[in-house]
Amino acid sequence: MIRHQQFVLGPVPRNLAWAMVVVGAVAAAVGVAADPQRTWPDLLLNGFYTMGLALAGMVFISFQYLSGATWSANMRRIPEALMSALPIAGVLMLTLFFGREWLYPASRPGADTADPAKALYLGAPFFFGRMALFVVVWTVFARLMRRSSLRQDEDPTPIHHHRLVRYSAAFIVVFSISFSLASFDWLMTLTPHWSSTMFAVYAFAGVLVGGMAAITLCLVLLGERGYLVGVVNENHLHDCGKLLFTFSTFWAYIWFSQYLLIWYGNLPEETTYYVSRTGKSWIVLFLLNVVVNWVIPFLVLMPRSSKRNPAILKWIAIIILAGRWLDLYLAVMPETRATPSVGPLDLLIVGGYAASFFLMATRALASAPLVPLNNPSFHESLAHRQ
Repeated sequence: MIRHQQFVLGPVPRNLAWAMVVVGAVAAAVGVAADPQRTWPDLLLNGFYTMGLALAGMVFISFQYLSGATWSANMRRIPEALMSALPIAGVLMLTLFFGREWLYPASRPGADTADPAKALYLGAPFFFGRMALFVVVWTVFARLMRRSSLRQDEDPTPIHHHRLVRYSAAFIVVFSISFSLASFDWLMTLTPHWSSTMFAVYAFAGVLVGGMAAITLCLVLLGERGYLVGVVNENHLHDCGKLLFTFSTFWAYIWFSQYLLIWYGNLPEETTYYVSRTGKSWIVLFLLNVVVNWVIPFLVLMPRSSKRNPAILKWIAIIILAGRWLDLYLAVMPETRATPSVGPLDLLIVGGYAASFFLMATRALASAPLVPLNNPSFHESLAHRQ
């Protein structure tokens, strides 16, 4: 019975989520029509956020297969649910084509075309062609991994496990290249003439910690509702807590390294990015970003008991997920508005994106047993101990 447990989403949260999607879509349409300069950056921010969470599910699964880890085998459906949101997240990102002139300086009429190669690379056809290619490739890998996982439920032969390992190896190679280019394209080019060789690693660190927070939060919430009882124990939670602690510290290390190198070098073309974000209007959020994404998780998760406490893990995961949004807010908004502000329209758009992600993830959770059937690592994961 444990292995055939099925997730069921009640009609109330489903209907509420659909209502939020509709309201969010209306808010986005009204915003694009009435105030495109404010709304398109909102769509970029929330689109990249949801895309990062979906990709994090694939990265987590791939890392587990490539490392031969067995402790997380019985919770594989959760990262699979995250990656199921990839198609809708990709479509939402591609809609930025219609707001490119409000976001990317290279797409505006009269943009600097002194460097023909740069003009070609950042021009709309090549820019959004790359975006479409990345989304399609990532979605194909997500489909292949999900299909093999579901086929394993019906067929106990090891061929599906071997395929998942091969898909994971290929995906990590493709992801490392494509996500680096995507983070440069979608976020770094918002700031004209600025570049950082560490930016892709910084964006990747954010994906890791945000994805781990989402997986941990889902695991705790499912446990609170009576799912995965007897399958996931406090030792699994402990490992999730350790990864949260580790990835949060890794993000802080990359954040500090990038800032320190640019501060020490003090080159005008590099300091532009931080000059605007440490000005009077943004300095509070700039410092709060570090507190929320690292200081709080670091201090709270340091004791062993905290990593094994579902209530603490739940709230730390929520804080980190909010911190990820703040981190991306600081990456996007200082280039599009003079002072930080969040109004009702912004919140409605956030709610619409969150509800879309929720519906896709819960649909994937409900479409298959919560514990993968015929999983060769089932008993090892079940008996996991520290």
